[in-house]
Amino acid sequence: MAKEFRFPDVGEGITEGEVVRWLVKEGDEVKADETVAEIETDKAVVEMPSPYAGTVLKLHFKEKDLIKVGQVLVTIGEKGEAVPADAPAAAAMPAARPAIPVPQAIPGRAGEVLAIPRVRALARELGVDIGTVTGTGPGGRITEDDVRAAKPGPAEKKPVIKVKAKYDLYGTLERIPLRGVRRATAKKMRESLDHAAHVTHCDEADAGALAALRERMKPEVEAGGVKLTYLPFIVKALVEALKLHPTLNATLDEEEGEIVVKRYYNIGIAVDIPEGLIVPVVKMADQKSVGDIAAEIQGLAKSARERTLDLADLKGGTFSITNVGVIGGDAATPIINYPEVAILATMKIAERARVAGGAVVVKTTLPLCLSFDHRVVDGAEAARFTKDLVRFLEAPESLPLQGE
Repeated sequence: MAKEFRFPDVGEGITEGEVVRWLVKEGDEVKADETVAEIETDKAVVEMPSPYAGTVLKLHFKEKDLIKVGQVLVTIGEKGEAVPADAPAAAAMPAARPAIPVPQAIPGRAGEVLAIPRVRALARELGVDIGTVTGTGPGGRITEDDVRAAKPGPAEKKPVIKVKAKYDLYGTLERIPLRGVRRATAKKMRESLDHAAHVTHCDEADAGALAALRERMKPEVEAGGVKLTYLPFIVKALVEALKLHPTLNATLDEEEGEIVVKRYYNIGIAVDIPEGLIVPVVKMADQKSVGDIAAEIQGLAKSARERTLDLADLKGGTFSITNVGVIGGDAATPIINYPEVAILATMKIAERARVAGGAVVVKTTLPLCLSFDHRVVDGAEAARFTKDLVRFLEAPESLPLQGE
């Protein structure tokens, strides 16, 4: 039988609210206690959990509509069931008043039902004929417990109203829903921390030769409309270092107790977008030239920001890079892109004071921060990997810049 869920009295003298957002639509299946709507009162945003399980037959209000206490918010029943004609809106329930002592014997007229509007509304919700209920309250008044006890079968569970404060002791609060990419990012980061033993190792490369090579190659690559950054060179150096240290290009099969080494090199590139973090993957990076990688990274980043990436672009990664340097900073502790076992944060390439030959000199350097899963990679192996990565970056012309 179709059941009407009415906007309940949430206390604090609230008589009406505004439907901020529906979390379900007509035809959806809902569970008991599942939040179906958020309603904003003059005090807080209130989550409305459904007291019933079933199919949403009708949403009686649109977003931004005002709803009064007692009005039907949503009708829930069985799929395909007809929706009863809307009953007249119940009057808004008044603010709570101090309890007034009631005489123990208040005779009513013959056939009169002694029950307050809230109890009558509960009886309608539970499908109880209130005229058949014996009251146990003062003077024979019918209470909510009397109505629940009269309902056949298990007593209906009263929904728990969650109230979100709009203010705290220090001022107003803004609540931003954790949705979409941001929600997926949060879940992914938590999954990584739960599964991997994170350790971060930092090193630094002299980027003078890398900067010079990039300047020489820019005219040719950018003539094709592709911006040449340092990232494609870092990808090429990374691949060569991974060939020497294959356990960093792997996953851990926990069920089988095996380290699964990937003999291909698909490098994920973290892209910062307003909604969160997306990591598209450059496939077979070892087989591509610096120019090809530059063009692919540029295209993937554009698609990520426009939210037009194909699902396949996000799969198959074996190792990830997060290029913090485009923003700034000297060090970071990146979180591994699970189920991979390592991630490299590349920091800002800049002139820094360094000691060489007993004298302080200015060098263009690239800080590198490697986070790795200590279950798979030991600290010494991570340090050797980073040392080899530095060696390749400091001699970039030795890299297979045109692919393999």
